[in-house]
Amino acid sequence: MLVHQHSAQLIQKYAKNPWHHVSFGKEAPTIVNAIIEIPKGSKAKYELDKDSGLLKLDRVLFSAVHYPANYGFIPQTYCDDSDPLDILVLCSVDVEPLCIIEAKVIGVMHMVDQGEIDDKIIAVAKNDAAFSNVNELKDLPPHSLLEIQRFFEDYKKLEKKSVVVEEFKGKEDAYKTIIESIKLYEEKFLKQLQ
Repeated sequence: MLVHQHSAQLIQKYAKNPWHHVSFGKEAPTIVNAIIEIPKGSKAKYELDKDSGLLKLDRVLFSAVHYPANYGFIPQTYCDDSDPLDILVLCSVDVEPLCIIEAKVIGVMHMVDQGEIDDKIIAVAKNDAAFSNVNELKDLPPHSLLEIQRFFEDYKKLEKKSVVVEEFKGKEDAYKTIIESIKLYEEKFLKQLQ
């Protein structure tokens, strides 16, 4: 039992969960840190294991679709679905999981997943010259948003789960969503420390 207690103490002391130990970014809500869980083009649905901070394979997508952008979360945020705020980061390369990307926020996709609000921030990689002129949703090729919308409408159909993409809104709405999720995180986690 002594070994187990020491192991638990070491884990507690040295474990770094990226949800809690990485900042949402100095320039938030306009530019945020995004922690990528799923690279663009993947059929694997990875997600952060909240206890260990490691990635786990949640499932392989049932449908013949793949993620249209790098997908992850904004650290130190919290939403009504008990998860950090989701973010899609458009970038000219597929980004490795657990990579931190400085992401320029350009909008938000309001979505309902099985009856729960599940908004997705839309952003572009700040340090990708291919996206340097993209500052708003309207700067993207129109097909990009259609592809994102269609992916989320289809990716759970064969699981017989309902997803409704309600609308895309601009960056001002996205900023409000980010600020609200930061406040919810502070209420949920930081007030417990005081």
